Amino acid sequence: MKVWYIGFGEIKIEGVRYTKDVVIEGGKVRPRDKTPSKAFKARYGHTPLSAQEAIPWDCQQLIIGTGAHGALPIMDEVRAEAQRRGVELLAVPTSEACALLKGADLGTTNAILHLTC
Repeated sequence: MKVWYIGFGEIKIEGVRYTKDVVIEGGKVRPRDKTPSKAFKARYGHTPLSAQEAIPWDCQQLIIGTGAHGALPIMDEVRAEAQRRGVELLAVPTSEACALLKGADLGTTNAILHLTC
């Protein structure tokens, strides 16, 4: 998959520019719906990634791009669910996540990419 980290708040996937968080599942891109996680914002000072979101668990590896500065909080319940499902969870700054996706097998790898902070 052709994924480029442009900079804070912007990536390109297969030539399409995105300025909002995205989920890549089975090689398809969709917007990340953060609504279920907003209830936890006060606790973290930022909307975290929670298990209430539609996380693309049908994979062997889940890459989470944690933002330009790596500031996306990932709730412990997400890490626990990944372990329970036997999914390798890689949480790295979004620039690194984009680089990992360039060589990833999209049959076994999904991703959540946070584009700011």
